[in-house]
Amino acid sequence: MDFEKLEVWKLSARLSVDVYKHFADSRDYGFKDQITRASLSIPSNIAEGMTREGDREKHHYLSVAKSSCSELRTQIYIGSEVGFIPREISADWVGRCKRIASMLSGLQRLLRQAQ
Repeated sequence: MDFEKLEVWKLSARLSVDVYKHFADSRDYGFKDQITRASLSIPSNIAEGMTREGDREKHHYLSVAKSSCSELRTQIYIGSEVGFIPREISADWVGRCKRIASMLSGLQRLLRQAQ
């Protein structure tokens, strides 16, 4: 399955781009590094998983992507509370993370059914 055609990959890659752009000028390098890495991990693990041969490996990488989604949501909540992320942006990003996580669960179910 070509990961570039997956809507979940497209959405997660777009979210990662948005996170990177938002934090481009941030001087809090620790937080910036952590949140950008988490956002980048989601589409990267989807891509890596979907190019694996075995279903077990696919599930593993999709699970890692979903976990990174939760990590990113946590950082968004904290970033919003400390004033790094405006409330309207954090609400949008959290909603997108939830949608991506749900789509990943659906993709995992689809892969299980195909076995």
